[in-house]
Amino acid sequence: MLRLDTLVKQYKTGDLALKGIDLEIPDGQVMALIGPSGAGKSTLIRCVNRLVEPTSGKVSLNDMELTTLSQGRLRKARRRMGMIFQEYALVERLTVMENVLSGRLGYVSFWRSYFRKFPQSDIDEAFRLLARVGLDHMADKRADELSGGQRQRVGICRALIQDPELLLVDEPTASLDPKTSRQIMRLIRELCAERKLSAIINIHDVLLAQMFAERIVGLQLGEIVYDGPPDGLTPDVLTQIYGEEDWEATIETVDEEELEDDLVGEETAAGSD
Repeated sequence: MLRLDTLVKQYKTGDLALKGIDLEIPDGQVMALIGPSGAGKSTLIRCVNRLVEPTSGKVSLNDMELTTLSQGRLRKARRRMGMIFQEYALVERLTVMENVLSGRLGYVSFWRSYFRKFPQSDIDEAFRLLARVGLDHMADKRADELSGGQRQRVGICRALIQDPELLLVDEPTASLDPKTSRQIMRLIRELCAERKLSAIINIHDVLLAQMFAERIVGLQLGEIVYDGPPDGLTPDVLTQIYGEEDWEATIETVDEEELEDDLVGEETAAGSD
């Protein structure tokens, strides 16, 4: 379980990005974090793995309080938290396989990492993950030869090869077309279910959040203003999170038939998008 206790982040400018966030995410739960730009979504995710240092409060992952760890112990603790970035954060000149294996850098010696000499077990796992996301045939391609959807799948594999307990996902669909966005969100949800992973997904697309998350948390100016199921996102709730808008035209009920329709041709798309 991930637990945030009275988490505060105040920047040097005096701006309060997070105002005492209390939150618990059980093992295996996929949670979407929504809210307008500047609400504190990315800050919250980065405070969990201390890419941004909290001003006060506690962050605990199962048996470990992350906010009190030294830098050395924090590096080891970050193995337990896989990060998936909006802009993929791949090394363009390296191959798909090398980018995936970079997720194991925290587990190998300096010289092994320097010469990119990874154990065969890591290489085998990388191939398994690439096969799972439909990219095993692209293992030797350079990252700069890939489409956006393919790059995001490589980023997912890199996070999963860490064997994490938690996924932190920062706007995974922001640079993708609508179809690829659905495929990436479905893939994240399925992989979390297969591995019993918790996930926090910072996402702007309310409909995608409703379709693929079990729980929605809405932030407004650094505070939680909604915490509940996807079908609880009424026009009134969305107005509270985002402000006045014609939300009736935005919200739609997603039934299982529509989700099944999305699956048609997905395996082919995984290898060709």
